[in-house]
Amino acid sequence: MTTNNYDAIIIGGGHNGLVAAAYLARAGRNVVVLERRELVGGATITEEIIPGFKFTEFSYVVSLLRPEIIRDLKLPQHGLKILPLPSTFTPMENGDYIAGWDDHDTTRREIYRHSPKDAEAYDEYGRRMARLAKAIKPILSILPPDPTSLSPKDLMGLLKLGQFASSLTEKELYGLAKIMTQSAADMLEEWFETDALLGTKSASGIIGTFLGPRSPSTAYVLLHHYMGEIDGAFRAWGFAKGGTGGIAESIASSARAFGAEIRLNATVKQVIVKGGRAVGVALENGDEIYAKAVLSSADPFVTFLKLVEQKHLPDDLIHSIKKFRTRGSSGKVNIALSELPRFTALPDEHVLHRGAVSISPSIDYIERAYDDAKYGRFAKEPYIDMIFPSMIDPDMAPPGKHVMSCFVQYAPYDIEGGWDDAKREAFGESVISTIERYAPNIRRAIIGKQVITPVDIERIAGITGGNIFHGELLLHQLFFMRPATQWAGFRTPINGYYLAGSGAHPGGGIMGSPGKFAAELALKDGI
Repeated sequence: MTTNNYDAIIIGGGHNGLVAAAYLARAGRNVVVLERRELVGGATITEEIIPGFKFTEFSYVVSLLRPEIIRDLKLPQHGLKILPLPSTFTPMENGDYIAGWDDHDTTRREIYRHSPKDAEAYDEYGRRMARLAKAIKPILSILPPDPTSLSPKDLMGLLKLGQFASSLTEKELYGLAKIMTQSAADMLEEWFETDALLGTKSASGIIGTFLGPRSPSTAYVLLHHYMGEIDGAFRAWGFAKGGTGGIAESIASSARAFGAEIRLNATVKQVIVKGGRAVGVALENGDEIYAKAVLSSADPFVTFLKLVEQKHLPDDLIHSIKKFRTRGSSGKVNIALSELPRFTALPDEHVLHRGAVSISPSIDYIERAYDDAKYGRFAKEPYIDMIFPSMIDPDMAPPGKHVMSCFVQYAPYDIEGGWDDAKREAFGESVISTIERYAPNIRRAIIGKQVITPVDIERIAGITGGNIFHGELLLHQLFFMRPATQWAGFRTPINGYYLAGSGAHPGGGIMGSPGKFAAELALKDGI
């Protein structure tokens, strides 16, 4: 079957693809989204894996979703509701704990209990990071210019970048230069001395990277996660009603309301290129669909090396994409519970279950977990970031029961000997036994579990290497080098073909910016 009446085809119904579709449909274009799975969302999904228990399978919290996208697409009208996570609780190996609560004074007193010095540094550290995050946030809205080009477009982009830099104070510029290359550990150790505080804060610097907290450039990854906001509250994290799948469904509903068509179980086999221009796609079932433009929200490896013939691309781009670092290092263990875990350090405090629980007792603890991964093993004592979605949204589990979402570092994609059922089970066991040290009742509370490795992320969500960011947030893979120098502007060497996924600027997380950027450029190009 041949269809030939679309202005744009979107490959992939992940959140960025849906954002792109919604913006194009909002502008009056005839758009179709082609999603290979039976549901939209990509890695932003919620599924009922165990009857009655809904799991946020991959991504699980939200903070980076751009406020302007929420406004433009009227997402609250389509069901988006983000519920704040009010606390982070870190149990310590000595039986104590440290916690950050949604009340500033309570948090400061809690830190003071461990270290008066850290309590004094806490406010200034927060102000410094907020200033740096606000200083760098405009870059999220700048199209990356090619610094080697003399075209008016790129020169204007460099001028904008220069204007942005000139707006920073000398102190901010120095701080920004330092944080781009520094390790999360080195940066934090300039401020704090309490092991559990250092470990918990450093964890934001290693999420989605194959790096440890003492690796250079992880300070920027920490800052990247610091840039989130919910309803204007800076540095806020939340859980979406219905899980992250609720976010994808709200964007899909908005796109449909603007007139976009979304086809499920529609796997794209190849982009059809004629005369150097993308004119449509061929599906695995033999159908061909034609349009003025094709936007791929898949990762760069799939977008450039699987969906198009390499004869259409320059050799240097092919080489760059092959070298683009996409090794997954994160796993998920989603657990159905008959009761909440009772943490020995604070056994009767159920408020902590409405926030996050972080197994990150020290920087050295996380670095040792990374050491396992460096040599092809999953971490025997992993870093775990867990939340209890059913405590925030009761619809996620049957009455009186709960779900627990555990994000885990490290689980290397290329584990020694390859992943199999035995290794997957052993990885899940390492997570449960680690939690059990702090919450002894956890094992008897388990009704069922889902263990996800990077290989599973690649298989289920179609993300190369199982990297949740479509490529690590490394200094040489950011801004005008993401995903490759000279091709960081969402356009590709093939006319009418655009990269609209997290492998483009400004990177991963449930943000939506790559989809918005790609759609706006396609409109500017006249589709």
